[in-house]
Amino acid sequence: MDKMDEELKCPVCGSLFKDPIILPCSHNVCLACARNIIVQTPEGETPPHSRASGNSDYDYLDMDKMSMYSETDSGYGSYTPCLKSPNGVRVFPPAMMHRHCSITCPLCHRSVSLDERGLRGFPRNRLLEAIVSRYQQSRAVAVKCQLCDRNPVEATVMCEQCDVFYCTPCQQRCHPSRGPLAKHRLVPPTQVAGASQQQPAATARKLATCAEHDVENYSMYCINCKIPVCFQCLEEGKHGKHDVKPLGAMWKQHKCQLSQALSGVSDRAKDAKEFLVQLKNMLQQIQENGVEFEACLVAQCDALIDALTRQKAKLLTKVTKEREYKLKVVRDQITHCTMKLRQTTGMMEFCLEVIKENDPSGFLQISDALIKRVQSSQDQWVKGALEAKVGPEFDLTLSTDPLLQAIHQLDFIQAKAEASTVPPAPLLQLEKCCTRNNSATLAWRVTAGPSVPIEAYVLELDDGNGGQYREVYVGKETVCTVDGLHFNSSYNARVKAYNSTGVGPYSKTVILKTSDVAWFTFDATSAHRDIVLTNENQTVSCNSYDDRVVLGTAAFSKGVHYWELCVDRYDNHPDPAFGVARINTMKDMMLGKDDKAWAMYVDNNRSWFMHNNSHTNRAEGGITKGSTVGILLDLNKHTLTFFINKEQHGPVAFENLEGVFMPAVSLNRNVQVSPRRRQCSIMGKELALYPKVHRFDSQVRNP
Repeated sequence: MDKMDEELKCPVCGSLFKDPIILPCSHNVCLACARNIIVQTPEGETPPHSRASGNSDYDYLDMDKMSMYSETDSGYGSYTPCLKSPNGVRVFPPAMMHRHCSITCPLCHRSVSLDERGLRGFPRNRLLEAIVSRYQQSRAVAVKCQLCDRNPVEATVMCEQCDVFYCTPCQQRCHPSRGPLAKHRLVPPTQVAGASQQQPAATARKLATCAEHDVENYSMYCINCKIPVCFQCLEEGKHGKHDVKPLGAMWKQHKCQLSQALSGVSDRAKDAKEFLVQLKNMLQQIQENGVEFEACLVAQCDALIDALTRQKAKLLTKVTKEREYKLKVVRDQITHCTMKLRQTTGMMEFCLEVIKENDPSGFLQISDALIKRVQSSQDQWVKGALEAKVGPEFDLTLSTDPLLQAIHQLDFIQAKAEASTVPPAPLLQLEKCCTRNNSATLAWRVTAGPSVPIEAYVLELDDGNGGQYREVYVGKETVCTVDGLHFNSSYNARVKAYNSTGVGPYSKTVILKTSDVAWFTFDATSAHRDIVLTNENQTVSCNSYDDRVVLGTAAFSKGVHYWELCVDRYDNHPDPAFGVARINTMKDMMLGKDDKAWAMYVDNNRSWFMHNNSHTNRAEGGITKGSTVGILLDLNKHTLTFFINKEQHGPVAFENLEGVFMPAVSLNRNVQVSPRRRQCSIMGKELALYPKVHRFDSQVRNP
């Protein structure tokens, strides 16, 4: 019986059914719980009688969050909830129960209005009562604690919601009467057992009487209403003109139908059990096949590695031979040159000694021969003799690109039918593509079915001036964002797909245009966790006394860019830093302390320029609350200049700037800054601080 435990519990209170009644939707609730879930409706309105649970706006799980339902949407008026059942269903006080009431099934959410009989109009499920009684009786045979580790002792209490028997120590340890468990009802186990022993007999002896005519027994079954009725219901009730049949005959007929239905369900359950056995066997097979396949894969890869290792040894041998040859040639040349130099040096010393002698006749006897010898020695040191016969470079080139490409494409062989076709040309989805600043997002799809596999896509862009295409993305995703493009430029983009068979054709080429003006806010995704962004990420502050860095959302690589930040709050004379940085600059220190940021940090009296923790160009004059700090990044001249209150502060701060830069600020909890105004202008260049999104041009052309 434990398997049908959930069938015997009320969906409202979570306990075993007590005096269950049958709602019009055929679901059951306890009589006491039905009183609690009655809903008051305004006079003259009728709640909907049928409502799909998926689309219901009367969600019992969310009723804690609501105090009134829209009369237009749901048909319910105002009400004041007072308490909640342990099973998560809202209940209402008895004062709300009057003639304009309705009850909603907590399972299917179908609602029905109560008539003048109230809950007495719903039939009592006596059959369910009997089954609950037998269930309780079967469980009351041996009432032992269910949580004792060894030698369970006799239980002292039972929780009706948890449906667990506890001894006193286990109840105090595992089910204390506090917190969310305080609302659970603990009853003595003898009470449960006693009720289960007494109720079946009483139920068995009690005859079924009509709900509308207490003195009449059920004798007929109404085919139209699908309920048992008495003789008086046929004579004077609403069933007089309905099709009725004897109760016993319909009882046997429905029992036969239920048995036949159970037989079909039993066959399906048997199939399900066999299927579960197959699935469990498949788990073992998958595990075994996985281990075997992994071993095979490791063996294949190890064989490739061994072959590569052997080839590496051969290549190293060639490199060693080449090195030894070069070393021998250079050593021989060193020996030869050393010997010649020694001979020349000795001859030079001898000639100097000859010149020192004052005997003219003796000098003239040897001078002719000596002059010829010196001249001959000089001819030995011609230009070619003083040049190395070999160079230090090795004239060996190893091309690994084809092998790397083959390794990257190494994959399991698909079915022959799948690998026989190249992918078709992708379709660019213009409605999902957009540009923001100098970044572009492209999306595409393919029309190929599952029979044509796609290993990856290749996205190509030109240089913005109609030049050669270059690959900017290779992967399996169908959406790609490209950063670092030039402002006010038009790019051509196209996509192709490939698989093991080959490379498919290009898509149509889409023409996209980046923003004319640089728009940006502060980037919450890359900022330090102590950074606080408000005002749609346009105002920045900090929770820490240490300096923390936040970057802008735009990246600059070309053109002239200027922006201003206003100091909204300035307490205790801190020294915030303003400037530009790479995207991977350190975020937990002052801007400019690493080699990926260029900044000016300033207090209330003076400022310094800083890059790679090098402080230069101290300048007098600082900032206060309300000051504006301007940053001019001129990538045409590759310089960075700072302004305070629209006047240039110090000389040009940095020169020879190359690459991609992002606006950056570092501050602590004593400072708050935000953009000065929506759009700025300097030297005829117009720039802005707030985001702006451009859609792609709808123009497309064939490749």
